[in-house]
Amino acid sequence: MSGDHILLTVRVVPRSSRSEIVGEYDGALKVKLASPPVDGAANEELVGLLARSFGVARSDIAITAGHTSRIKKIRINGLSGDQISAILQPKS
Repeated sequence: MSGDHILLTVRVVPRSSRSEIVGEYDGALKVKLASPPVDGAANEELVGLLARSFGVARSDIAITAGHTSRIKKIRINGLSGDQISAILQPKS
């Protein structure tokens, strides 16, 4: 992490019953996506889900590595690690 962006490792599970952020799994953020990994549909859904979840614009999120892999590197502009942690904390 540096400056006003954060880099995340995300493990994607495509073709799930619904799209949601599950939590941390094996050092990565686990995300279930309803879309299949065809023609970039799952990547588009991932960007949209992360944008909604973290309250940033879709243009602030970029997949920097792993476009065709289940494990992806994601760059989110405009958030710090502390902000991400606060958003991902389980609600009581």
